[in-house]
Amino acid sequence: MQWDKLLYNGRRKDKDKGNLQSASSAKPSDSENIEWRQEIERDFDRILFAAPTRRLADKTQVFPLDMNDSVRTRLTHSHEVANFARGIGMRLAFDMKNEVFEGLSETICVERDIPALLAAIGLAHDLGNPPFGHQGEAAMRNWFNTNLSDFFNEDNDIDNKDIFKDFFQFDGNSQTLRLVTKLQILNDQYGLNLTYATLAALIKYPRSSYTDSPGKWEKHGFFHSESKIVNEIWLVTGLKENIRHPFTWIMEACDDIAYSVLDAEDTVKKGLASYKDLIDHLKCWEEGKDPVINKVVMQTEEKNAEYKHLQHELTPSEINDMHMQMFRVKATIALVNDVVDTFVANLSTLLSHHCEFKDLIGQSQSKSFCKALKAFDKKHGYRHRSVLELELKGSNYIQKLMDMLWIGIHGHKTQKERDQEKELQKEDDAFKPRKEYRSNSPFGRYAYGRISENYRRIFEDEKNGLPVLYKEAQLLADAISGMTDSYLIRLHDELKSLYEYESCSHSSKPTA
Repeated sequence: MQWDKLLYNGRRKDKDKGNLQSASSAKPSDSENIEWRQEIERDFDRILFAAPTRRLADKTQVFPLDMNDSVRTRLTHSHEVANFARGIGMRLAFDMKNEVFEGLSETICVERDIPALLAAIGLAHDLGNPPFGHQGEAAMRNWFNTNLSDFFNEDNDIDNKDIFKDFFQFDGNSQTLRLVTKLQILNDQYGLNLTYATLAALIKYPRSSYTDSPGKWEKHGFFHSESKIVNEIWLVTGLKENIRHPFTWIMEACDDIAYSVLDAEDTVKKGLASYKDLIDHLKCWEEGKDPVINKVVMQTEEKNAEYKHLQHELTPSEINDMHMQMFRVKATIALVNDVVDTFVANLSTLLSHHCEFKDLIGQSQSKSFCKALKAFDKKHGYRHRSVLELELKGSNYIQKLMDMLWIGIHGHKTQKERDQEKELQKEDDAFKPRKEYRSNSPFGRYAYGRISENYRRIFEDEKNGLPVLYKEAQLLADAISGMTDSYLIRLHDELKSLYEYESCSHSSKPTA
C-alpha cells in the first residue's frame, strides 16, 4: 500500500465530472472563494453537521432510553471515539511524521489531514446503527430471516439470492457506508460526497455479506447495492477485498477503548456496580499478574489517595464518581499509548496485503486489560435485568413496526409503474401486472408515506435496477435504521392505532 493513494483526497463527484485530481493542488483563482479547510477537514464537518449524526443523541449506546442524562448515548460515544482517534492522529502526524509517513508526497498535509481523517471516521463509525444498539441489529436480522424468504418465489427477477444475506445478516457498519454515499442527500446522488480516503478508512469490514471467503471477519462492511462504489474506492486507494485501510485499525481500537472503559464508567454511574467492584474485578484478573492492569490500578489508587481528605465532605456517590473519573483518565492513557506503539511497531504488516491481525488491541500489551474491562461490562452492565428488559421491549417495537411498514412497502407501485402496466395491458390482454398486497389500502398508503422522502426517492428511482424484493427489503432497512429510539416508539404507537382501526373496520386483520 502507498500512503499517497491511501490518503487521496479527491471525491467521486469530481471523478464523474472528469476532473478528478488531488484537491490540495486545485486552488480557486477567486481569492474570495478560497477554501481554507483541507478537503478531509471538510469531510469531518460534513459528517458533524449531517442530520444522522444529530440523531445519534437519541440512540442507545448501552442503556436504552436512560433517564440519567450523564449516561452515554451513541452521539457522546461517537464524539469520544473521534476524540481518541484525533489524538492518536496528532501524535502520528507531529511526533512520528518521518517514521510513519516516509516518502509521502508534499501534496498531503500530514499535520492537518491525518488527525482530521481519523476524527472523521471515528465520528461516523456508528451512523448506520439502528435504534436500541446491537439488539436492534439482531431484531432486524430476526425479522428478515423469519419473513423475507417466503417472498422469493413471487419475484422472477431474482437471479442471485445470495445478495439477500445483506438483510439476513444485517449489519450497521454496511448501513453506515450506504448512508454517507447515498442516503444523506445534499443535492445529488453522491450522499455526503466524502473523499476517497475517508470512505476507504470507513469500511470497517472490507467484504460483502455474500463473499465466498470471508477471511478473518464474521461481519460485512458493505451491501450489494454499494458494491460498485466500494470497488471504485478500492481501485483509487489501492485496497481490495479483505484488506483494510491502516487507519481503520486505529478507529476500531478507539471504539474498543471507548466502550470498554467508558461503558464501565456508565455502569458505575447508574449504580449497577461500584468503583470497588471494578478494582476488585481487575485485581483478580489473571491472578493479578497482568502488568498493564497492575500499573493502571496502582496509578488510580495513588491519585485517589491524594483526595482522601475530601471524603468527609463528599457523599458516597460523589466519591464513587470521582474515583471512576480518575480511573477513566489513567486507563485511557494506557490504552491509547499502547495503540500508538502497536500501530507503529507493526506498520509494515498493516501496510501489506498479508496482515493476519484480527484487531490492533489484540496485538498490544493492553490485550488482557481490555478483555478484563469488557468482561466487567458484560457482567454488571450488558446483562443487568433492567438492560435486558428494555432491549427486549426495543426488539419487539422494531419487529412490530417492520410488520406494519412492510404492508406499505411490499407490492407498492409508483405512478410510473402503474402507467407502464396500463400501456402493456392495452397491448397484451394476457399481461399480468405485479401483484399488489395491502400496500394499496388506506393504511398501506399512510404507512408508506411515513417513510423518509429521501429513502422513498431512492427506492422509486427508475435507475435503480436492483430486484424488486431487494429494493423493498432495503427500503425497510433504511427506514428502521434511520430512526431514533424515541421516534421508533412514537411511530409504532401511531401506526398501531391506525392498523387496529382498519383491521376492525374490515372485520379481518391484514397480514404483514
